[in-house]
Amino acid sequence: MIGLVARRLVTMAASLLVISALVFLVIKLPPGDFLTNRISELRSMGEAASVAKAELLIRQYGLDRPVIEQYLIWVGLMPGPAGFSGLLQGDWGWSFEYDRPVAEVVGDALWLTLVVNLAALVFVHVVAIPIALYSATHRGTFGDALVTLLGYVGLAVPGFLLALILLFYANRWFGLSIGGLYDADFAGQPWTLDKVHSLLGHLVVPTLVIGLGGTAAMIRRMRANLLDELAKPYTVTARAKGLPPTRALLKYPFRMSLNPFFADIGNLLPHLVSGSVLVSLVLSLPTVGPLLLEALKTQDQFMAGFILMFVAVLTIVGLLISDLMLAWLDPRIRMGAR
Repeated sequence: MIGLVARRLVTMAASLLVISALVFLVIKLPPGDFLTNRISELRSMGEAASVAKAELLIRQYGLDRPVIEQYLIWVGLMPGPAGFSGLLQGDWGWSFEYDRPVAEVVGDALWLTLVVNLAALVFVHVVAIPIALYSATHRGTFGDALVTLLGYVGLAVPGFLLALILLFYANRWFGLSIGGLYDADFAGQPWTLDKVHSLLGHLVVPTLVIGLGGTAAMIRRMRANLLDELAKPYTVTARAKGLPPTRALLKYPFRMSLNPFFADIGNLLPHLVSGSVLVSLVLSLPTVGPLLLEALKTQDQFMAGFILMFVAVLTIVGLLISDLMLAWLDPRIRMGAR
C-alpha cells in the first residue's frame, strides 16, 4: 500500500505540472493582461507615477519575458528577478486588482471555501443515503413516489434560484438576512468563539442550497444501484437462508452500491467549489468563487491561476482518497502490482 501511495504521489505531481501549464496557457490566451490594460488607461489620463509603478510590477514579475519563461517563473522552476520565487516556493504571486499579495487576498476565503463545501459534502451523504435506502426497500410505495418527485425537483431547481427564494422569503416572513457567513459586526475581526458560533448559524443555508442538487442526484443513483444489487442471486440466496433482513441489506448490497460514490469523491468536491460560484454571489459568501470570477474578468492572472490550481489540487487529492477508500470497501479491487 505504501508503494502504491508513493507511485500515486509521483503521478499526482506530474499531473499537477501538466495542469499548471494548461491553466497558465488558458489565462494567457486573451490579448493583453491586467497591467498592460491598466497602463493604457493611466496614460490616457496622464498619470505618469501610476504608469511607472505598473511598469515596475511588469519587470518585477517577469511579465516582459517570453510566455514560457513567465510560466517557469510562476511555477518556481526558473529564477525570476527575485530568484526562485513561485508556487513551489510558497509565493502565490501578486494580485494586481487588489494591489496585495494573493496569499493575503485569498487567506480566509480558502478555508471558508473548504468549510462550506465540506459541510455540503457531509450533508449530501448524511441525507441522501438513508433516503435512498428507504426508497429502494419500499419500491412502489407512496414514500418512494414522493422521494422520486422531490429528487426531480432538486435536480431541476438551480442553486442560485433557490438561494434567491430563501433570501426573499426569509426577509419577508421573518425579517432575517441570511446572506454572508457571519454577522456584519464580525467582518474584519479576529476569530473568537462568538464569531465561530455566528459562522455555524449562517452555514445552514449555504449548505442546504449547495448540497441540494448533489443530494437529489445521489438519491437517484444510489436507489438505482441498490435495486440492482437487491435483485442479484447472492442477495436472494442470503434471504432464503434466513439471514436477517437488515443484515442482508447492509452487509453486501448496500456496501456494493456505495462504490460509485466513493469513486466520485475526486470530482464531487471541486464540482461543489466551481458550481457554487453563483450561489456565493447571491448569498454574499466570502469564498474563492467570486474572487475567481473577478480575477478572470479583470485578467488578474496570478489570482486566477492560483485559485484554478487550488481546485486542481482538490481534484487530485480527492481521486487519491477515493482510490484508497475503494480498496478498503471492495475486496474485489486489488491494489497490488498486477
